[in-house]
Amino acid sequence: MVSITTKINDAVAGSIVGRRFRLQGSGHIKTRENACFLTEIRAGLATFFAMAYIISSQVNATILTDSGGTCVCTDAKDPTCATDVDYSLCLQLIHRDFITGTATIAALASFSMGLFANMPIALAPGMGLNAYFTYTVVGFHGTGPVPYRLALTAVFVEGFIFVALSLLGLRQWLARVIPTSVKLASSVGIGLYLTIIGMTYSAGIGIITGATDTPLELAGCRIEDQVKGVCPGSAKMRNPAMWVGIFCGGFFTAILLAYKIRGAIIAGILLVSVISWPRNTTVTYFPYTAIGNDNFDFFKKVVTFHPITNSLVVQNWDVMGVTGQFWLGLITFLYVDILDCTGTLYSMARFAGAINPETQDFEGSAVAYLVDVRTTAFSISVGSLFGLSPVTAFIESGAGISEGGKTGITAMVTGTCFFISIFFAPIFASIPPWATGCTLIIVGAMMASVARSINWKYIGDSLPAFITLAVMPFTYSIAYGLIAGIVSYIIINTTVWLIEVISFGRIVAPDKEFKEPWTYKVKGGFLPAWLVRATRGKKDFWHEDECYGPASPSPSYDDTTELPIYDSLSRARAERESCVHQLSAQAEPI
Repeated sequence: MVSITTKINDAVAGSIVGRRFRLQGSGHIKTRENACFLTEIRAGLATFFAMAYIISSQVNATILTDSGGTCVCTDAKDPTCATDVDYSLCLQLIHRDFITGTATIAALASFSMGLFANMPIALAPGMGLNAYFTYTVVGFHGTGPVPYRLALTAVFVEGFIFVALSLLGLRQWLARVIPTSVKLASSVGIGLYLTIIGMTYSAGIGIITGATDTPLELAGCRIEDQVKGVCPGSAKMRNPAMWVGIFCGGFFTAILLAYKIRGAIIAGILLVSVISWPRNTTVTYFPYTAIGNDNFDFFKKVVTFHPITNSLVVQNWDVMGVTGQFWLGLITFLYVDILDCTGTLYSMARFAGAINPETQDFEGSAVAYLVDVRTTAFSISVGSLFGLSPVTAFIESGAGISEGGKTGITAMVTGTCFFISIFFAPIFASIPPWATGCTLIIVGAMMASVARSINWKYIGDSLPAFITLAVMPFTYSIAYGLIAGIVSYIIINTTVWLIEVISFGRIVAPDKEFKEPWTYKVKGGFLPAWLVRATRGKKDFWHEDECYGPASPSPSYDDTTELPIYDSLSRARAERESCVHQLSAQAEPI
């Protein structure tokens, strides 16, 4: 007997929706294997719950509120207005604006990524650049070198610079030209980055914290027991909420995953949340404190909506005479966005199995790079209109991908959930961080599995790869990890090459034969495919050539011919080159 889920999946696959998103059974030439409608729905929910901490713990809103927003400090004696009542009331209003804005732009950007790029990657205001935006560019309560409104202008301009860079294919080329070992290591590094996030207090189970004598140390105590942010020895590992997160959110989810139970990640998050909502327990998310009472009063509202009043479209275009910090901020936003989002998009696409091994590109990359918020163009600028710092692809998308998300439906579901959360903020804002912490650790473990594919035989590949995967989590920056990996790769391999040239080939690194080949002349070229088709005279240049079928299968052997994958690639390459030659011969002049 055919189950109801199978009937639903088959019905959607056979519809225009199934063909648009290339679900399995849709008949599309580039059908995505095992992509089913209900699985995509479940994956979208998993991604949302994993990202809910940006609303529930209000991390993004809290950091941005520290910038002072549009509030004006008039206290001549205290430039931070720390004790000014009117200023504090204004900050509370700005804080609620940022919560609404964060959910709104996450909904818009994630839905756009799914609809237009057909990728299971969600987006939201980033958790790294917001700190740089607040504490370095604008300064605490506006005491920095660049006023808040002017800093938003820099973010807005940066977004449109990225429109040009993405349209011209710079980001796609950069993603392909980065050495393979560094790209593989970035996936591992992002997995470790997720793990650290899952272990912290702000978005995880709170098992680690900063320290005075060491960069990090074991924590696990209740926040009220901390002394200057550090757990005293007697209180370490005594936080019952942490243990609930570990066993009910971690081991429970892992056991369900071991049996391949669908919805395992969602089940773990919901279980911990429900356990944490009653007030008369030691693990409650609503303790009888001023903050706990305020959160519980908000939770009881269930449905509410706070309109943005003070932080909407507040850019300042008077850039004459601004300090160099404005231009430094603009450039920093730009290069961090390029590396951070490019690395995240590529790693998430690889995790989803969407990377073509021949071109090292992924389907819909041109649109994805335009939609992706932080380094992808329009969303950055739109986010600045909401008073927010740059937006980016979220590595928590791995939670949905691990649930089986393969198409844009996953991102659209996540975006829809963020839209709903605008009105049901009391519910979604009450998912405790320890409910999602172990989920991020589990996803990090899944992403670290590609470490076995790194070329560890040659130091010119292995050391840059290791530096990449180590710097990412320890500096809390994907961009810095990529910069460190690429620079170390250039220094090591260029030096080895120069020594070989100067010695006329007499001094050669002993293991250089194991080095992975690299060239800037990557498959697909520098220009984007749509521009190549346009210059070739293809009238509907926005459509891909029909001869470019689905990406090569991911296993080591071709599933149909049982030939090694490189033989299948050679055959596919020959067929495609023949097809392109025929198309070129038939193309009409422009």
